[in-house]
Amino acid sequence: MPAPATPHTRLRHGAPTLLLLLTALATTLACHHLRPQDTTFAWDSIKTLKAMAPSPTQPCQHQQPPFPFPDTLLHNSHPQQAAATARHILDNLFATLSGQSTPHHWDDQARQRLLNNLHHYIHHLERCLPANRMLIKGQRRRNRTLAINKYFRRIHNFLHTHNHSACAWDHVRLEVRASFQRVDTLIRQMK
Repeated sequence: MPAPATPHTRLRHGAPTLLLLLTALATTLACHHLRPQDTTFAWDSIKTLKAMAPSPTQPCQHQQPPFPFPDTLLHNSHPQQAAATARHILDNLFATLSGQSTPHHWDDQARQRLLNNLHHYIHHLERCLPANRMLIKGQRRRNRTLAINKYFRRIHNFLHTHNHSACAWDHVRLEVRASFQRVDTLIRQMK
């Protein structure tokens, strides 16, 4: 006598759900268990930034640049929110630092090393994020994205207004440094 077909049918219907849950669990754990280089990523990046763009010998005459960071973005209730925010900040840093208008006196080899590190870490964070799409509310994620985009748009406008001068780039260098410190805060929230 043949076995009933219902156990196989239930298994077939339950398998995609189980697969989705396991995938979500695996991607969530990818963010919770940080690699050893995750704890030093931001500070290593700051050291590379210092080698790439040393402080100018003469102080700049520009007033304080008008791009305050929305610090509320640094308070996340979920590790995936922290990962998504860090990834978006790093995406914007990569776009800013990979542009053609960076100062000629910056060390290009150190700049390439920093861009490579950014690219690799962004890729690492992207592996954490597929499950995020379900966990982070759409409007909240959109507001965070808009706030970060507005912050970096102000930086780009400042550079444009000051003709991408070495002095303007020095202000941006300080903002990039502060951004790496913010990313370090977000990385600690991912634990």
